[in-house]
Amino acid sequence: MQEKENQDIVKRHNTRQDYSISEPESPKRLGATTRLAGKVAMITGGATGLGRSTAELFAKEGAKVIVTTRNKVIQGTALADSIKQEGGEAIFVQLDVRDEDCWRYSIKEVISKYGKLNILVNNAGVAMGKNIEECSLDEWNMVMDVNSTGVFLGMKHAIEAMKSNGELCSIINISSIDGIVGEPELAAYCASKGAIRLLTKSVALYCGMKGYHIRVNSVHPGFIRTELTEKEGLDRGLTLEQYFEEAVRMHPIGYLGQPTDVAFVNLYLASDESKWVTGSEFVIDGGYTAK
Repeated sequence: MQEKENQDIVKRHNTRQDYSISEPESPKRLGATTRLAGKVAMITGGATGLGRSTAELFAKEGAKVIVTTRNKVIQGTALADSIKQEGGEAIFVQLDVRDEDCWRYSIKEVISKYGKLNILVNNAGVAMGKNIEECSLDEWNMVMDVNSTGVFLGMKHAIEAMKSNGELCSIINISSIDGIVGEPELAAYCASKGAIRLLTKSVALYCGMKGYHIRVNSVHPGFIRTELTEKEGLDRGLTLEQYFEEAVRMHPIGYLGQPTDVAFVNLYLASDESKWVTGSEFVIDGGYTAK
């Protein structure tokens, strides 16, 4: 099995055409430990894409998982059920990350069910493929409300729940390489993801200053095929094939990442293995920002 997987990886490297892959390899194929045993993890935007892969992997590694999403209720509920069928523990909670009352209610539900919260992955996000001249104020506010305000509210209320539980806790904010470098056709998106990057550092410093056992880090994926990146391509008037062929050419490694590539970095940051890591940014981009 391992030899075949290695051959498949080499084949993808040689062909340099991985953009057609839409489904990640299942973490179940890679074996599991109990790196998150006893921990309770809440994942926003958890029904699909990066959030789904992270939820599946966290559950396999022993975490009790809370899958949240605003409007993909069927997918979120199905994912929680699937995790339970595989022997894990998960629940679904509907959450609009823009709404502070929703955050209060959702975290209250988590504490009521599990007695604590150890891990928050702020993964929910939206994209808007428009430049500064095309982007309307309403579109700007929509992107900022989800991508930036949602992360702010999540951290604010998670810290309140985490700070006195006596255990090591971790907040993982999913930003983007577009929060580090600019893209001309992504004005609001770049601004919102850049805000996550620096807010993460500010909150990490604050938690350290206060003596809270809460680490805060940001993760910056490159182009990975998800519903969000597909929408970005369509917003630009490209077919999905055109968009992902273009994306492959921009990555020195020669192929696109998969959601599991990000999930395993999230796993490290969620686990106590990263107990001395805070205020850092983790770039997973196939060499995109090395150019």
